[in-house]
Amino acid sequence: MRTFFKATFSLCVGLAVGSIFGDIAVARQADAPRTEASVDLRAITTRRMVETKLQVTPPVEVEFSRQWIDEQPAPQGGDEWQCLAEAIYFEARGETVKGQFAVAEVIMNRVASERFPSSACGVIHQGTGKKYQCQFTYTCDGHKEIIAEERAFERVSKVARVALDGAAPELTKGATHYHTTAVNPRWSRVYTKTAAIGVHIFYRHTWRTASK
Repeated sequence: MRTFFKATFSLCVGLAVGSIFGDIAVARQADAPRTEASVDLRAITTRRMVETKLQVTPPVEVEFSRQWIDEQPAPQGGDEWQCLAEAIYFEARGETVKGQFAVAEVIMNRVASERFPSSACGVIHQGTGKKYQCQFTYTCDGHKEIIAEERAFERVSKVARVALDGAAPELTKGATHYHTTAVNPRWSRVYTKTAAIGVHIFYRHTWRTASK
């Protein structure tokens, strides 16, 4: 029993002494002048933090030209990208690059609006099922959608990628509708015209609420 108490007492004393000397060592280390190596390490760490903070990817500067589009990398994406690329192809593949971006913008404006489906695929295929009762004619005109012009599709797929990424500047002032210059739909008389780009005229719906 005495042996146990002696061992326990010795252990406690040893721990206390070790703790005291450890505290003294830490205090001395804190009071010691900083060496050149420690200062350099601190400076290097600070510099790296600043450099990392400043390494921000610059925004894409979109140019509405075929040359700019052709220089862009091959795009990738899922269903949303595929739906938008196909819509631009069938609705505006013969348009200028600016006109294609404008059509893409209308679709994305609808996605952002509470009055339309919340996805590009939903917007594009809204109403599809009855002939000529859809929002985008190519989806319900009774003709099979065939992408025969691969070069044109390659270009519009890049337009779709940029539009989905939100990198393109605004062109239509919030337009949610458009029609070609070959037609004059009745709704165009009451909607607000916002832009005319290529063969398309763009409009913003004058929504009315119950309070008005």
